[in-house]
Order: sequence, then structure tokens, then C-alpha cells
Amino acid sequence: MPTVGLRVAFLSSECEPWAKTGGLADVVDALARAIGGLADETVDGPVDVFLPRYRGVPEPRPDAVLDERAIAIPDPRARTGSSEVNVIDVAADGYRLRLIDHPPAFDRAGFYGDAAGDYKDNAWRFGLYVRAALETLRSEDAPVDVIHAHDWQAGPAGIFRRGTYADDPIIGHAAIVTTLHNLAYHGWTWNAELPQLGLRPGGDAPGQNADGVDLLAAGIESAEIVNTVSPTYAREALTPEFGMGLDGLLRSKGDRFLGILNGLDNGVWDPADDATLAAPFSRADRSGKAACRADLLVRNGMDPADTGPVIGMIGRLDPQKGFDLLAAAAPGLLRRGARLVVQGSGHAELADPFRELAAASPDKVALIERFDRDMARRIYAGSDFFAMPSRFEPSGQGQMIAMRYGTPPIVRHTGGLADTVVDVTKQPGSGTGFVFKDATPDALLAACDRAFTLRTTGGMVWDRLIDRVMAADFDWSTGPAPRYVEAYRRAVAIRRATA
Repeated sequence: MPTVGLRVAFLSSECEPWAKTGGLADVVDALARAIGGLADETVDGPVDVFLPRYRGVPEPRPDAVLDERAIAIPDPRARTGSSEVNVIDVAADGYRLRLIDHPPAFDRAGFYGDAAGDYKDNAWRFGLYVRAALETLRSEDAPVDVIHAHDWQAGPAGIFRRGTYADDPIIGHAAIVTTLHNLAYHGWTWNAELPQLGLRPGGDAPGQNADGVDLLAAGIESAEIVNTVSPTYAREALTPEFGMGLDGLLRSKGDRFLGILNGLDNGVWDPADDATLAAPFSRADRSGKAACRADLLVRNGMDPADTGPVIGMIGRLDPQKGFDLLAAAAPGLLRRGARLVVQGSGHAELADPFRELAAASPDKVALIERFDRDMARRIYAGSDFFAMPSRFEPSGQGQMIAMRYGTPPIVRHTGGLADTVVDVTKQPGSGTGFVFKDATPDALLAACDRAFTLRTTGGMVWDRLIDRVMAADFDWSTGPAPRYVEAYRRAVAIRRATA
């Protein structure tokens, strides 16, 4: 007898290609598509993905707009107690995108802040977004089985379910699954800011203490199931070193906190069918990779005939990502004949060393200080190695993409990097990259030395490494998506037993 299909709604502040600052957007897009593509009896129709309509969100094609309507929602800042918000339903690739359009909240220069820092009314902005999503679901008078909340921006869902919607037949009965993509960002809301959420100091909302509300903690506390995005990071998050102050709360969830490794959309990331690249290539025929390498070097002012190793790195310029470790190791790498192609934006002080290196040695170091989708693909395909020396890494997608594009990763043994990259020195027959332990420039440099030596002298051993790298399978539909559906069903059972 077939199981009853689940109705699933995502609450996420980012979704590729509509709004993106990092890997969250890629995960939400790919996971929503993968879950919607499972058997009919597993999921009831396409997943709904609710997303704020920021200033930079592309205008939907008219033929893709399914519906548009205004909905009144509770708004603690409105003089009348409510505001009108537009909800625009768009047919996306394998799911239904539901844009929450309210210019006072989202028509701004940045998603979360500007050059002066985080917006002071972020609690109101994302509280309004979550209320709009919940009110939209209520208005449709159809059961919602799972609200899948992503990171702190969706944390108000648990607060509102316990409060405003406790007895609501739609929202009150829905299970919440909270996914923690990065424990470093909490959405902390001080007591003075609680009115933005319709709360008062001294209350007992999820995530609330004497000083205010931690929205990420609210999402954890209120959820039936909590997960993070790799098994190793889930274990790390239970320790004070990596738990970012939430390790005790996570330990209290017991077996209702788990790690589900992120996947990769093999259709989106396919060097055999990537129009951005100078030439296509595949595991069966890697000949086009040489043209991609030459193209990357020429575009960045480097000599394509130079056989020295090329290291690529892409990510947010954030201390988490280890850009400073690569910068400190760079002089030694350049002495070894290596060249660096680095892309990222964020903390200016992390870009400064690469700017100086690029100015001093433009034929050896390139810094692309912006988010450039096309250049990112060229770096993945054209580099000889891909560096991810992260201090912590919940999952990471860069190493998976690099492997898909035949570029062995050089990574630190942490989080999802530990779960996806096997050190080739320790396991020559199954290794897929070069792994180091300590978050130091010397440890990174030693791993690079091992990588350079194998590339230069490895012969068939090197060829077999590249073949294994490209054979690695992280496809969403065969791995993570079914595990999320298992988590959904468990969350629903817990909710029905306790609601």
C-alpha cells in the first residue's frame, strides 16, 4: 500500500539562481528539485520555496508566473497591526518559488546588511517574511506536513507556531525540520528589538533568555528534527569548540539531531555540458581540460605554457574559509613555481594580501574580488588543484564541484571536507585529494608539496587519481534527498504524537 505523500514548504533566505551569497542558495535549489523529483507517493506535488523578494531578485518571466495576490499579515510595526504583502508564485525548475514582496523590508542594497553592517531591523524583516509564508499556507486551507526551516532567518517559524498559531489546524499541526547550514550566524535579537517580532522581554518564546532571542536557537529548540549538513560537522557541533554556544542545546536534542551530507546537482555541474568552458570534457575523455586550463591562465594574465601547478580557491572572504592560511603560504607556493587564482568577496583585510601579491606578481597571482559565476566555473575546470583550508566547514560544495571537474581538492580535515575527500597519501588506492589536519600555513604547504610531487612524478598513479576524483558521486537524488524524506516522516510522527 503506497505511503501518503508529504506536502513540504521550505523557508529560506536564499535560493539559486534568484538570491545567493553562498552555498545555502545552491543547497535549497538543488534539494527542492531533488525532493520534488522523488516518487509521487513520497511528496505531494512540488516543494514550495518561500523567498524574500530582494531588490536584486530577477524579474520572473511572465509565462512563469503562476499566481500573484495580496495577503494581509500581522505586522507589529504597522500602525493598524497588519500589513499587505504580495505573494508571487513562480514556476521554477522542479519546484514552486513563492516570492514575498514587501519593498519596505526587502527593497534594499543587501540581503542582510550594507557597508555599515547588519540591518538593525532584521528581526522584523525576517519575522515578516516568515509570517507571510505561514499566512499564505493557512489561506490555502490545505494540510502542510513539513515546514523545512533553513538557518536563523527561518527561526521565527518555531516562535510563531508555539504562539500565534498554536491552535491553528494548518500551521499548528505542521512539523518543523530545521537545517543548520552554518552555526556561526545566530540572528541575535536583543530585548529592545523584541517588539519587531511581536515579543516582550521576559517571555518564554523558543530561543529566548534574559537578554533577548537567539533566532537560530529558536529554530533548534522548536523543531521536531534538527540536522546539519554533514555527519562530521554534526559531531563537531556537539563540542564547545564548534558548537558556537549552541552545543548544549544540540546535545539536548539527542537522536533528533543528525548530519545529512549535502549533495551536488550533477545536471548543473557537468563539464561535458558546460557552455562556460573553453572546451567540454568528461571522465571518459579528459582532453578538453587542458584547453580549460589554458583559457583560465590567459584570462588572468598568466602564461599557459608554464607547467607549474595552478591552485584555485573560491569562497566568501571570511576567517572561516582559511584565505589567510593560503595567503601566508603563498610566498612558499610561488617559490615552488605555483600560481594562484583566487575569487571571493567579503572581509577586505583578507583580500589585502592577495591584492599585494597580485600587484607584485601579476603573472603568478590573480584576485577576482567579486562573485562571478562564469569565472568560478573556469576556476573549477582550469585549475590543477582546488584549495579549501577551512577552519570549519559544515559541508562545502566547492570540493565536490572541483572533483566533478577533475580537479583534486586540497582540504583541511574538518566537517564535510572530512566526509567527502579521502587523503591519497594515506589511502593510495581510494584517495581523492590531499588532506591536512592543523589550521596552519605550514600544514597547508606540506599538503601542497605532496600534491605537486604526485602531479609531477605520479604518471599512471596521477591519472588514476583524476579518474577516481571524477567518479565520485554526490548526487542529491540518490543520497541526501531520500534521507531528508526519512527525516520529514520522522518529524511528522513526532509532531502528531505531541501536538
